[in-house]
Amino acid sequence: MTLASIARKRVQLAGVSALALTASAFIPASAVAQSAPTSTSTVETIIVTTTRREENVQDIANSVTAQSGEDLAPLTEGGADILSLAARIPSVYAESSNGRVAPRFYIRGLGNTDFDLAASQPVSVIMDNVVMENVILKSFPLFDIAQVEIARGPQGTLFGRNTTAGTIKFDSVRPTQETDGYVSVSAGSYGTTNLEAAMGGALVEDVLSARLSLLSQHRDDWIDNGFTGENNALGGYDEQAGRAQLLYTPTESFEALLNVHARSLVGTSAVFRANILTPGSNALNSNYVRDEVYFDSAFNNPQAYDSWGTSAALNYYTNAGVTLTSITGYEAAEGYSLGDIDGGNLVTGPGFIPFPSETQDGIDSLEQFTQEFRIASSDDQPTTWQIGAYYFSGEFDITTVGPNGGFPPSTTVRHDNTLWSAFGQVSHQLNDNLQLSGGLRFTHDAKELVGVVTSIPVAPVSASDDQFSWDLSAYYDLDDRQAVFARLARGFRGPSIQARDVAFFNQPSVADSETSTSFEIGYKSEPLDGRARFNATAFYYQVDDLQLSAVGGGGNLVQLINADRGVGYGFEIDSEMWVTDNLFVTAGLSWNETELQDNDLEVGVCAQCTVLDPDTDTDGFVEVDGNPFPQAPDYILSFTARYSIPAGNGGEWFAYTDWFYQGRTNLFLYESEEFYSDGNFEGGLRLGYAGEMSGGQDYELAVFARNITDEDNLVGGIDFNNNTGFVNEPRIVGVSFRASLN
Repeated sequence: MTLASIARKRVQLAGVSALALTASAFIPASAVAQSAPTSTSTVETIIVTTTRREENVQDIANSVTAQSGEDLAPLTEGGADILSLAARIPSVYAESSNGRVAPRFYIRGLGNTDFDLAASQPVSVIMDNVVMENVILKSFPLFDIAQVEIARGPQGTLFGRNTTAGTIKFDSVRPTQETDGYVSVSAGSYGTTNLEAAMGGALVEDVLSARLSLLSQHRDDWIDNGFTGENNALGGYDEQAGRAQLLYTPTESFEALLNVHARSLVGTSAVFRANILTPGSNALNSNYVRDEVYFDSAFNNPQAYDSWGTSAALNYYTNAGVTLTSITGYEAAEGYSLGDIDGGNLVTGPGFIPFPSETQDGIDSLEQFTQEFRIASSDDQPTTWQIGAYYFSGEFDITTVGPNGGFPPSTTVRHDNTLWSAFGQVSHQLNDNLQLSGGLRFTHDAKELVGVVTSIPVAPVSASDDQFSWDLSAYYDLDDRQAVFARLARGFRGPSIQARDVAFFNQPSVADSETSTSFEIGYKSEPLDGRARFNATAFYYQVDDLQLSAVGGGGNLVQLINADRGVGYGFEIDSEMWVTDNLFVTAGLSWNETELQDNDLEVGVCAQCTVLDPDTDTDGFVEVDGNPFPQAPDYILSFTARYSIPAGNGGEWFAYTDWFYQGRTNLFLYESEEFYSDGNFEGGLRLGYAGEMSGGQDYELAVFARNITDEDNLVGGIDFNNNTGFVNEPRIVGVSFRASLN
């Protein structure tokens, strides 16, 4: 590495012994209390495909949370994007410094803070059975969603590399032979509008059905640029997306589902705000004004991305009960984001800004091709199995450039990635109560950095690895409504190449593969005669050669490093309950402790903040051994409640509220008095009426508020030349209408 490096390791010293943890799930007395029933309603059966089979979420040996499209609607009707999942689900967090693209997900504290468009992540996002590997593809908007499933812990056997933390799997509403659809319209503060519509049904009876889904989101520019004097200069966006599906079922033994989707986004990238943190404090100071910035650039952080893709899922069902599956996917994308990174100007600040910085990063010619084949046994036998093979090919160009031909000079790098793997899994029902499962996957993963166009010579860089992933689990039924499970799993994240710093006259950096071994024990139940669901999991994991991105420091660089290891442990609880026939509540809790373990790892630090880590050799690099993982909340609390009052003709008045509370979250690898958040929370409220039209269509009319208390939450920072931060979305108040079209 050059002298501009922001992270490095000293000569290897003796290793640090791994921690051991024995954890047990705690069951609240209220969940099992023998009291008089107050409701005759029961919780819905949730079917998930975490095991690549349709199974009840209560019957699988894994910590899984599923939410329906109906659960997501209150979050997205105010214009929210995929980041709205952050802190709404136990052990799940998300953030981004790239606006509405390139989300960064974290599960159980494990994620990746790298803002480069080539960054890999240990949380895999899967949409309609296709892995969205690049960070741009992960940001495809949410609409007409049937269900999202979050599987925590390594999922390497069935879903492959880059799942050391877990998977987030979205499934769209499929076409059926029944005519159905909906239209949803909402309007709110800052000119926010959200329009969703879907329609589907039979084209040829029992043979061909189709579904078309559309989304349009808009927000006016609402943030003034106080330096240039331009009112309403930035903050808005226009998001358009669509999806068309055809389901072909010529016989009972064959089906083919074709999916074509596209997205276009024009808007504002992340809004950086200079010196909104005072040295020695993480509280937002008087430099922070929600609806004003002081950029010396007239560009005002624009962003534009286009993407499209298609997939074909084929299933053939043999007379012997064996299913042959083929899933082919293709994705393409291009676009750019420009940011005033220093968040202000040299004249008025706010605060001291030693030099200006504005950078544009763009992706071009992104192409991803995936092919998966699976053969699976019938579900209705004591021993079930599946085997398969997977192929991935991806390539794209990334260009970093200064606006108007300024610094940095235009630099384009090409990333190529080829992967293939083979896997198998088997489950055996040993007796009426005990099921054992095991799986194994072999993966070859190769990456290459080629075709560098820059003002300094950079030789091609390559990295490859061969790895095994596996899992073992046991699931035991205590009775008809209670079960316990244990799971031991190993996953890996493939080697990574980081080349953004080539534009700043540094060589690319490479990180070796990381491997994660996780152990968890869990309890699943549906107490109170099925009126409640209570699931709890305790876990411990160790990541060897943990891939980290040292982001920021005095040069605002991004460099890949490996820590010797990282450990995490904690628990998560999912619960829901019909308190009465009119009141339904959900509650989630997670506690995650994470720790970097590497005596030799040092990183560069902020320019103007108060660093808490030691710099024993006084070289400007501090030791981070023992620090928590970055962007890893130590706990998350979430809560929802819906209360309804029956009205005439089958209608009802309702009130719905949702809240989350997020514990201490360190923003960088080092610890400081400024760059962390603690106590962030947000709430939402909906009040409305749901009824039935004369033609039989269901409808709902509501008023809503997102971030109802208008909290100003610090969610990220930039530390290289001042204490820059960025914050959450403002309060949005509006009205919404939704009606079925069947």
